[in-house]
Amino acid sequence: MATTATPATTAAPVQLPLGQVDLADCIEWQSVECLNENSLHTSVNALKQGYREDNGLYLESDADEQLLLYIPFNQVVKLHSLIIRGPPEEGPRTLKLFANRPNMGFSNVTDFPPNDTVIASLENLEGKPIPLKYVKFQSVRSLTLFVEDNQGGGEVTQLQKLAIVGSTVETTNMKDLKKISENEG
Repeated sequence: MATTATPATTAAPVQLPLGQVDLADCIEWQSVECLNENSLHTSVNALKQGYREDNGLYLESDADEQLLLYIPFNQVVKLHSLIIRGPPEEGPRTLKLFANRPNMGFSNVTDFPPNDTVIASLENLEGKPIPLKYVKFQSVRSLTLFVEDNQGGGEVTQLQKLAIVGSTVETTNMKDLKKISENEG
């Protein structure tokens, strides 16, 4: 019996919107936390550049399908979109995003309204960017991401890639903008 070839272990890069960057370099790695992650398949696999491009590495839930991921940044950022990748059945479906809400747990995640709730489609699980309500994420020091359920309704959620796309607040220097308008006026 012939065996089929295994697909390449890296995924094609996604074109980011103009002026937006992958914010992986802005993550304060030592403070990232993920509740309900399988100890063999941790959040680093989905978040870190290099790891998240390898289809063999992924974040996986442990006791049930839910995940609660806290991602602090080392500077203030603006969030534009998310890029995720996951399998069609186990990939995340409902994602609730909270800006600047540290110390959340499963017991109080429903006590606060999310800044945005997104429903991931199968196209999103293949890397199509998920736009966020940009006005709700203008001055972000940390992002808490609650994966409420997965596509197939099973007990295990897998997330192969999570890229947070946006910009640093320092990229817009208001003094420079004022100088330009003064010179033109």
